[in-house]
Amino acid sequence: MKVKVIDFGFKEGKKLNYVRYRVSELDKSSLEKLFIELEEEMEKDSEDLIITIYHPQEYFPLGSDEAQIRMEDFISREEIEMNVFLSSFLQEE
Repeated sequence: MKVKVIDFGFKEGKKLNYVRYRVSELDKSSLEKLFIELEEEMEKDSEDLIITIYHPQEYFPLGSDEAQIRMEDFISREEIEMNVFLSSFLQEE
């Protein structure tokens, strides 16, 4: 499984910050399990899953002053954390 941050910013309609992830290289059963059981906003894009997570400003991981200086590091950390979360979710029975 690969996780990539594909977009992030502020969504006016929800008045929340968001991070969008593309999750690829999932087998069909894992893709279906995530799509059905996760509560986050999701969509399928061919064989990939697009997940959008919303955050209030105070919890937005890419909004800090440090993130602005080292954005690549913060994006990488987000990708790793989402990968760990999804992997642990898929291992639960």
